[in-house]
Amino acid sequence: MPVSAAQSSAATFVDSLRRDLSLWTSTIFDFGETAWREYRSAEWYVALLKRNGFSVEEGSGGMPTAFCAQWSNGAAPVVGPTVGMYAEYDAVPGNCQAATTNREPRDNLGFAAGGHTDPHSALGIAALGGLLATKAAMQRHGIAGSLRFTGEPAEKVRGSKPIHAAKGYYDGLDGMFSFHPFYMLPLCNTVRWDTHCGAAYAMIYRFVCDDPETWGISDGAPIPQSHSAVRAPGANDALMTMYMASKALRDSMLPHQGGWSISEAILTAGQATADNLPAGLAEIQYMIRVPTIAMAEQVTAALDRNAQAAAAMTGCRFERHWVCKSRPGLANHAMAELVWQSLQAVGAPRWDEAAKRVARDIQGNLGLAPMDEPFIPEMERLMSPQDAEAILRRDLPPSQGNSTSDDYTDMTWHAPTARFYIARPALKAPQGMRYPGWVMNALGGIPATIDPTVICAAKTLALSAVRLLEDADMRSAAKTEFRERTGGGMGGSRWIAPLCDYPPPIHFRWPEYVTTARGRDWSIPNLKTMEA
Repeated sequence: MPVSAAQSSAATFVDSLRRDLSLWTSTIFDFGETAWREYRSAEWYVALLKRNGFSVEEGSGGMPTAFCAQWSNGAAPVVGPTVGMYAEYDAVPGNCQAATTNREPRDNLGFAAGGHTDPHSALGIAALGGLLATKAAMQRHGIAGSLRFTGEPAEKVRGSKPIHAAKGYYDGLDGMFSFHPFYMLPLCNTVRWDTHCGAAYAMIYRFVCDDPETWGISDGAPIPQSHSAVRAPGANDALMTMYMASKALRDSMLPHQGGWSISEAILTAGQATADNLPAGLAEIQYMIRVPTIAMAEQVTAALDRNAQAAAAMTGCRFERHWVCKSRPGLANHAMAELVWQSLQAVGAPRWDEAAKRVARDIQGNLGLAPMDEPFIPEMERLMSPQDAEAILRRDLPPSQGNSTSDDYTDMTWHAPTARFYIARPALKAPQGMRYPGWVMNALGGIPATIDPTVICAAKTLALSAVRLLEDADMRSAAKTEFRERTGGGMGGSRWIAPLCDYPPPIHFRWPEYVTTARGRDWSIPNLKTMEA
């Protein structure tokens, strides 16, 4: 693909930001904030975007750690297309890792705190770099149009994008670009073609034991002795009954075909006032990752039955609260081909000797013989979307149209969208050996190993966005395909409307950092809003 003067300017601008992008990536990595509690990360993005001339809506969609930034080239009314990009910045509980070659938590924290695994620290800063480079090229070359950049919290629970989609934040875009560091082969330095990520539902089942003393009471019962009277089993028993029943019945929820998964996380359990009193509150979250919405509905019905039974057996009531209802992804070959051409122009990322020394140091610290070439070779290779699609389909039945999980899929129903992957650092493993999880986390935070990912992704984003802004034929092709696949565009005969019919799930006991007289630490706080 011939690179235009404006695209060349955008790539050069990314190079001029190398030191800043490296520092910014480290900053978000060190924040390590988890779902719905990314306060410092969101504040950092908002401040930087404002300094760079963007108007920013903070707390977009009713989510305190979300935002929507907008910039237009020229005075209003601006004529021209609008291109969308976004940042993610949520980390994962229990993955606190310093940017070092040994297993150690970040300063003054324990391993149970949050840490970046994918890493979203690199994802968001690469997108930011692509955004700023596109803006600079638009200004230098007089390209009319607008840029929209959303801050997307809680991706790990597929949180913000279904909400943003339902509230119209992706409407009116001529194209959306979605980047992620690669997380499974063959999706490394490539673009998704047909098989996009699937649907996902997530919900919290809350068990509440309001009146444990009424358990087993019959007419004429004597006044109970406070410590020996029978009481309801309570919320903990309800949660455990739900947990075990759902595990036991999992094989009966969906057919044994296609790729799907159901996982759970206990948010809180207990809250008893004394050791001999029943637990009053317990909560468990389920995440359902499936190819279709119908499958998600089927699992939800099964879980609802289990929750009802568990509550009845333990003297509790239960509530179901939605965390996420997201749609499966929609392909757009025109957008995928655009990004693939940009990625070919940029080339695969490269890791220098400094990065290899880091990798060898990790291998040596694990008792392995350091390798001359410690990284997997796929990191520095490009793979065409069609070739990646063919490999991906080998393990999927022909009837399965979507696979794996990510909430960018909600964007695909509002604008022509491309989803692409750039290699993140990953080490070769000796035969029969698997690296511990902290290794990937550390490689995602050490500048020498993660910066090549960020630079390559930022350039690919910038070249793609500038091309879409400059090329009316490309925009027309992408829009035409979008209309065809949706049966007429948004609201068309094959269009899937947003599923979000719930408020942002921000008031639950999501783990977070707290500051007390003892300093900053990791905690599951006692929220007063729990009774709301």
